[in-house]
Amino acid sequence: MSTMSTTSAAPAVRPYRSYVYAYPHKTVYRPLADRPALRELWAAERKDALSLYLHIPFCEVRCGFCNLFTRIGAPDELTTRYLDALDRQATAVRDALGDEEPVRFAAAAFGGGTPTFLTAAELERLCDIAEKRMGADLRAVPLSVETSPSTATADRLAVLADRGTTRISIGVQSFVEAEARAAVRPQRRADVEAALDRIRDARIPVLNIDLIYGIDGQTEQSWRASLDAALGWRPEELYLYPLYVRPLTGLGRLDADGGAAADAAWDQQRLRLYRAGRDHLLAHGYEQVSMRMFRRADAPRTDGPDDYACQTDGMIGLGCGARSYTTKLHYSFDYAVEMREVRAIIDGYAATEDFSRAQVGRYVDGEEARRRHLLQSVLQAEGLRLADYRERFGTSPADDFPLELAGFEARGWLDTSAGAAGLLRLSPEGLAHSDALGPELFSPGVRAAMAAYELK
Repeated sequence: MSTMSTTSAAPAVRPYRSYVYAYPHKTVYRPLADRPALRELWAAERKDALSLYLHIPFCEVRCGFCNLFTRIGAPDELTTRYLDALDRQATAVRDALGDEEPVRFAAAAFGGGTPTFLTAAELERLCDIAEKRMGADLRAVPLSVETSPSTATADRLAVLADRGTTRISIGVQSFVEAEARAAVRPQRRADVEAALDRIRDARIPVLNIDLIYGIDGQTEQSWRASLDAALGWRPEELYLYPLYVRPLTGLGRLDADGGAAADAAWDQQRLRLYRAGRDHLLAHGYEQVSMRMFRRADAPRTDGPDDYACQTDGMIGLGCGARSYTTKLHYSFDYAVEMREVRAIIDGYAATEDFSRAQVGRYVDGEEARRRHLLQSVLQAEGLRLADYRERFGTSPADDFPLELAGFEARGWLDTSAGAAGLLRLSPEGLAHSDALGPELFSPGVRAAMAAYELK
């Protein structure tokens, strides 16, 4: 029996430690001394069901909670220069994939930043890069695009609908204007509603609305008001995000002493609002997919990935904030949050001519692959299929992570009845504590690298 895990779970943890949207986290990436050629990295990889992600690192404003890799505005024809670089990178990556075997993309996404910061003509060019350079058939695969109330214009949405977009995700965060201001996201509800109206007019099959709970001054009544406002649009999906106050963000600077972020009362407020939101959506015909994601039970289903599947092996990321995944290496470009650093990285990307090698990343060994598979699966409401894990690794999660799983069970985070169905699945309370459970599965090496990362 494997006993690769050697540290027990802590007896008590805060419920909101970090959102595990990728593993290993990008703060563990380091410059790759060997700068491996992409052709060598992808030579032995399966290429029949790749995911494609194009990153646009521009926004009209930067929200107070945002630590995404993005900048405000794009002066001096920067979007043109950025798209030129994206075109060069796509050409290099497609060449690296080779033609020895068929290359097929099973899903695509445009993220950011705000992809619809681009003009309608620039969005056409972005789609052309995905199709003509990479060979993705955007009208034949699920295509998800992120937008914002101020950039969801009719001409942009028309381009996206015509090019095959199946899902559009809009960050509303709150329909209460005072709460939006408290999150350093100034917006008028009338403008939000007008954008949602335009999205529905575009007839893109799946609308997702992002909302945030835990904003200063937010109550259960105002949270319910935002939920009901969102439900009025009958979105096919809703994401409920807990507010985090992160270093180097707008709210982080306002809360430099860490007061609210360290306050146990804030944790309890967020848990209370999460449960109220979850129960409200379940009562209104939505199914819970993960801690954050809720899908309307009668919504049309695409064959695309849920909110974790973009982290699977076989991911091609284009753009300076995008990640790519092979079975052995995760790679990207340099990462920053502070605005000057972000601008410098974007400028450097736009000037890059040679994209044939991986620059920054982290190699993923067998144990990390096990951790990643477990994280990707168990943080979903449907859970991990034990047979799939055993088929891939020849062991079970209980073999590999006995102490962590015992700790989760002791806290009531596991559905103890799921084993009979061949699943490892979280209980409702476990899902509620996903942002505490996930980080407990990080390896010692990843934790050390994250701790050593210098914020910039």
